[in-house]
Amino acid sequence: MSLRTSRSARSGQYLALLCYLVFLAFPFLWLISTAFKPATEIGSLHPTWIPHHPTLGNFRQAFDEQPLLRAAANSLIAALSAGLIAVVVATPMAYVMARHRGKISTAATGWVVISQAFPFVLVIIPLFLVLKNLHLIDSLVGLILVYVVWALPFALWMLVGYVRAVPVELEEAAAVDGATRLRTLVSVTAPLLAPGIVATALFAFITAWNEFFFALVLLKTPEKQTLPVVLTHFLGAEGVADLGPLAAAAFLATLPSLVIFAIIQRHITSGMLAGAVKS
Repeated sequence: MSLRTSRSARSGQYLALLCYLVFLAFPFLWLISTAFKPATEIGSLHPTWIPHHPTLGNFRQAFDEQPLLRAAANSLIAALSAGLIAVVVATPMAYVMARHRGKISTAATGWVVISQAFPFVLVIIPLFLVLKNLHLIDSLVGLILVYVVWALPFALWMLVGYVRAVPVELEEAAAVDGATRLRTLVSVTAPLLAPGIVATALFAFITAWNEFFFALVLLKTPEKQTLPVVLTHFLGAEGVADLGPLAAAAFLATLPSLVIFAIIQRHITSGMLAGAVKS
């Protein structure tokens, strides 16, 4: 009876997971389908998943109507810079918070939790005034700083968990063997934190790549606008969307995140015990 119950529970879990995957995949698959459909099929009263007459016209029209490559370059610069800076700043802070618990660590943890509750609208006016005084309005540098500050709390929270998962005994054993503090951090702790650092950098990159509100408010020059902002230009004056080119551009905008994740996901878990083995 228990074996049947266990099999039934596992079957239910797999079914729930399958439903969840279908729920996540449906918008993306429909986006791909729309991107390759001609206008006649997009406006059809009986839409189909697979285009009857697939076309690349939507992609050509999207590139002709909007500067997608320039916008993608701006987004890439902002997202990569924000991800790297956030990881560089958060890693030593996370190590100190995880290894030296006290009032400062508790206060920092409280700041992380509270900062995640702030809505964008609440901070945009004071943020705009601060950047204006620093002459960073309509600047990718100012936008990168905003992305770093916005991603830093969650990045710090993630890395603290990874640091606490590293056994302190490994560092103590390295110290007994005569390794200095810096040598221990570089040879023992850093390899163990590598998967967490990669995952955190990926989170910061995707957050900055997809961000729309700050980029819309802070960037006014068309040549500096990021890809999410440029995608809104496919909406007409009356809010009517040009669905074909919009779907094509949106599909291209999702590819960098998918490609980067596909490249690095195998490395997220492969190095979990690398530091312990090397030491």
